[in-house]
Amino acid sequence: MPEYLAPGVYVEEVSYRAKSIEGVSTTTTGFVGPARFGPLDLEPDVVTSLGEFERVYGDRQRLDFDGAAMHNYLWHAARAFFEEGGKRLYVSRVFRPRSGTYPPADFNSVALAQGVYPDGHARRSVPQGGGAAALGLRARFPGAAGNLRVRFTLRLGQSVLGVGEPGQPTLGSLRHRDLVWISDVTSPVSSPLAGGAFYIADQFFDTNTSRRTWRFLDRTLNPNAALPLSALTPDLDPARGDQVRVVTVTVTVMPVAGDALPSVWDGLALDPGHTVDGAPDSLSAKFAPDPTSLAQARTLPIVVTLGADLDSGIDVLRVLLNARPGLEARLADPTASDEERTVDVLLEGGNDGLRPAAAEYEGRADDTTSVKTGLKALEDIEDISIVAAPGSTFGYENGYRANANTIVNLLISHAQRMRYRIAVIDSGEGQSIADVRAMRAKIDSTYAAFYYPWVRVLDPVTRAEINLPPSGFVAGIYARNDVTRAVYKAPANEVVNLAIGFETLLNKSQQDVLNPDGINCFRYFEGRGHRLWGARTASSDPEWKYVNLRRYFIYLERSIDKGTQWAVFEPNGPALWGNVRRTIEDFLLNEWQSGALLGDKPDKAFFVRCDRSTMTQNDLDNGRLVCLVGVAPLRPAEYVIFRVGQWTADRRQ
Repeated sequence: MPEYLAPGVYVEEVSYRAKSIEGVSTTTTGFVGPARFGPLDLEPDVVTSLGEFERVYGDRQRLDFDGAAMHNYLWHAARAFFEEGGKRLYVSRVFRPRSGTYPPADFNSVALAQGVYPDGHARRSVPQGGGAAALGLRARFPGAAGNLRVRFTLRLGQSVLGVGEPGQPTLGSLRHRDLVWISDVTSPVSSPLAGGAFYIADQFFDTNTSRRTWRFLDRTLNPNAALPLSALTPDLDPARGDQVRVVTVTVTVMPVAGDALPSVWDGLALDPGHTVDGAPDSLSAKFAPDPTSLAQARTLPIVVTLGADLDSGIDVLRVLLNARPGLEARLADPTASDEERTVDVLLEGGNDGLRPAAAEYEGRADDTTSVKTGLKALEDIEDISIVAAPGSTFGYENGYRANANTIVNLLISHAQRMRYRIAVIDSGEGQSIADVRAMRAKIDSTYAAFYYPWVRVLDPVTRAEINLPPSGFVAGIYARNDVTRAVYKAPANEVVNLAIGFETLLNKSQQDVLNPDGINCFRYFEGRGHRLWGARTASSDPEWKYVNLRRYFIYLERSIDKGTQWAVFEPNGPALWGNVRRTIEDFLLNEWQSGALLGDKPDKAFFVRCDRSTMTQNDLDNGRLVCLVGVAPLRPAEYVIFRVGQWTADRRQ
């Protein structure tokens, strides 16, 4: 309550209107499944295009599970999702190592076995064999797409030696701990600087002159053995061709297989102690095992580690120079090309592991490290409204049935536990009518929808026709339906844009058998194309028969949930009850006016009660506000019936 302590005019802001509720998004989707590359235990970030998906989770090439090739169903699902109209996607990648657990206790202790590393990470060291004086490289994430070609291109920048006062040359654009190449062309041949030498630039406060100046350290980094700038000033003269040039490295990471574009990081410092504005900024810091931000942790493809004996940038440079004979001479040659100043390192031994099972899809949650994988990684993302596991039912009739059934149950329990999500369930590939009915009979949930058969597309990898699970297409159709129409409109009678056919062409008689079981079918209609022709949930409860009904109530409940958070801890009395009531009534009135609710008048379409009739004294004593909301939703016109009979011309109507 405001205080009035002195005479005067007080202007106060008050609100005379009810709070407003904004409808939440219903199109954001979460996929879980194996991919070619990408993070396993980082918080998923939103993906808004197929190109962005490929940049993080790898390309479209097929997966190789210990010799058993399988289509990259997660990539195909992401492609279908965006092509069908989806906009926002979260991905949780799952991975099963060939042996042991992931991640290994010590990445350095994993030994190569039969040409691959059991943890799935591609590796290489320079020089080969590793050791305390070696540069270690490995793919940041497991997967065959981690077999990368890493190119280190050494470059000498322009000379930073400038003309100042007589006998006092200046050093411009030089940073602390830069690796520099100093060449004094006029010094005697016996001088170490005559042909050029490498030093670490060290800026320090000189107590003798009371000013900051430079000195140059050798590989020992011993200040007592440093070469002071003052000792060089009589000889260094840019007019005579003397030079002080900064040495940097450009890292280019290129895929060995596939069609992904290379990634380039330019101008990296070689010394591990190099900083910019107090933050580490060097080759080893850029590609550190634990990057400084989540964005870098998701997108940087490699990890660079320094052996225990690599203390300075000179040591790191020597490792690279020794990796290619004659490179040191070409480094200082102004006529040498970038190709002649490069060192190529091929990371090998990366693999896709084994096909993930139900345990990997379920994921794990480590409370001590906040690490989450699988479906558990999607639990902290509130925006998700649709979840699916594309490809998890592949091989249902060929040995993967137990895992597939468990994954389906995990998806459904995840959606039920999160409340504001619906699970899109795929049928198995190659199933007959009897097979798919038997599979569907195992589930019963209002938070799931079951789809059959698989969709046939032209594979951009093999250039042949392949069958894909429906979930990617269905999630995209859900999103398109919500954007172009509304969430209360049934997501059916919609064209499947990418489809060139279906695994099984169903006729009306076959769908007459499947539709009552809650199996949503894809159908081909001549002249109308390939369409999704069903919108039922996988529930035996007739009250929640339709997908749009479940999704619309999810939309209503979550919108009211988010839009009334302001009421928590407000005084629980008639003023608050009236405000809550008006807030929800205004929201539902807007829904009725947009055509989402049945009834020719608002009082027939919905009601909101929040008063002493909805709360007992016990509720009030325990801090509970109880509000009853009833709505009359629209159900789809699943059966359109026209009754036609004969009529005589002289008979009255």
